[in-house]
Amino acid sequence: MTGVSVVRILFGVVGAILLVGGIVVTLARVPVPIFVNIWMFASGTLLVIVALVEVTRYRSQAAERGHTQPGPGGGETIEPEPRFRRTEEVFVDPTSGRRMRVFADPNTGERRYVAEG
Repeated sequence: MTGVSVVRILFGVVGAILLVGGIVVTLARVPVPIFVNIWMFASGTLLVIVALVEVTRYRSQAAERGHTQPGPGGGETIEPEPRFRRTEEVFVDPTSGRRMRVFADPNTGERRYVAEG
């Protein structure tokens, strides 16, 4: 299990606990200030949404939907499909220290990132 998966699961679990807790406190008519209920419900909802839609950096939506493991530096594991053209743009990923190559689709502007070396 990757670090990203653990964080996503943790956000989801904590969010669900806060969300359910806010609902239970409201329905049980526990004597707490209303902002406590609102905070629990809002925070829980936000964390659940983040856990569901969080995207790993440098990856395409197709790679995210396919649940494939990220490549080195967090990018794609293989060079993108032929519609993507290799650009001269490169950068060093600050977390992994890997050199990343940018590929771009000239028609849509969509970008993909592949680790070099």
